[in-house]
Amino acid sequence: MAIKDKIKSNPALKRIVHWMLIPSGEARPRVWVKLFVNPFIHKYGKACKVRWHTRMDVLPFNKFILGSKSTIEDFCTINNGVGDVEIGDNTLIGMSNVIIGPVKIGNNVIFAQNIVVSGLNHEYRDVTKPIHEQKVLIAPIIVEDECWIAANVVITSGITIGKHSVVAAGAVVTKSIPPYSVAAGNPAKVIKRYDFGINKWVSVKNEVLT
Repeated sequence: MAIKDKIKSNPALKRIVHWMLIPSGEARPRVWVKLFVNPFIHKYGKACKVRWHTRMDVLPFNKFILGSKSTIEDFCTINNGVGDVEIGDNTLIGMSNVIIGPVKIGNNVIFAQNIVVSGLNHEYRDVTKPIHEQKVLIAPIIVEDECWIAANVVITSGITIGKHSVVAAGAVVTKSIPPYSVAAGNPAKVIKRYDFGINKWVSVKNEVLT
């Protein structure tokens, strides 16, 4: 059995290791983890940039990948505590974004400002317990290549946004978006699709997302 599996299968050992990596009640890793562990485990592509004022809550037991020529701008928060965060090549993560794994972002993607993308959700249905004492639910988010996510968008867990799609400013995405689509609203709905038969973007009415 691998060391990682032994730790996961032993609750007492898991608590000790977790405390060594993260101070109690916090999400940010200890300084020694940032300096002496993460640089040897996480993958940073050629000419990528993480700006100085970014909060990197990344831990060694899940993946963090930043592709070549990709940039994470100031005032972002990146958290892989409950799932991998993978960002492709030539992708821009704009100012003040929050990305909580599991999240996979493709190549040549543009994230504007103040976007929240979270593969984590909280259970709430047991009314005999506070929500913070209930289990965490996880479902991966995938943003495929060439997408543009405009400012102030929220993408909820379990969503896939298809290739070369646009999500308009302020949208709340609760259902997956097909490739080559434009979505807007709360909850987000597809308002345009690219028609390869006539090589034009065409309006869509009352499309139901699944």
